[in-house]
Amino acid sequence: MNSLVMSGILLGLSAGLSPGPMLTLVVSQTLRHGIREGIKVAFAPLLTDTPIVIACLLFLSFFSDIKPALGVISILGGIYLFYLGLSSLRVKSENPEEDVDPKSLKKGLMVNFLNPSPYMFWVSIGGPLVLKASRTSLVSAAAFVIPFYVMLVGSKIVVAMISGRSRNLLNSRYYRIIIRTLGLMLMGFGVLFLRDGFEYILGG
Repeated sequence: MNSLVMSGILLGLSAGLSPGPMLTLVVSQTLRHGIREGIKVAFAPLLTDTPIVIACLLFLSFFSDIKPALGVISILGGIYLFYLGLSSLRVKSENPEEDVDPKSLKKGLMVNFLNPSPYMFWVSIGGPLVLKASRTSLVSAAAFVIPFYVMLVGSKIVVAMISGRSRNLLNSRYYRIIIRTLGLMLMGFGVLFLRDGFEYILGG
């Protein structure tokens, strides 16, 4: 039981703080719209991962090759990340945006749902751990899942809070530079998603 808890903590913290589109989006939405919006993005995995986990467990039970599905997801995710990156590049306001609807939770849901990483994690690591633990008891499975999501979401909330503290120190020039840099990063992740998607589909 203790090993499952520690595995959940370490894997959740690693996933929460690993550079990627979700962490970039947390910082971007925080700087553009405030800490509350960054936290909304951080909570997105709690809403998207239930169907993702179920789908991955079904794949583990009935199918041997998840790559074509990952390819489609990755390509759609790449297109969406490109769209988000372009919207950041077009930022013109002198100050962080308070007067627009940021749709942070919706963006977080879309980015996480179209990110192949959660699917790969639950197929290769999380799913087998949960299935093995559930053979002992549901409590054992929960001993991994609950700490994992506490650390996954909690670490991103901490990042949003730290980003929010520096938000008021940004003048207009640096604000635009940072937001546009984050936009380029999102587009870069989009390119990687598109590349990986075609490799999954073509069997590269």
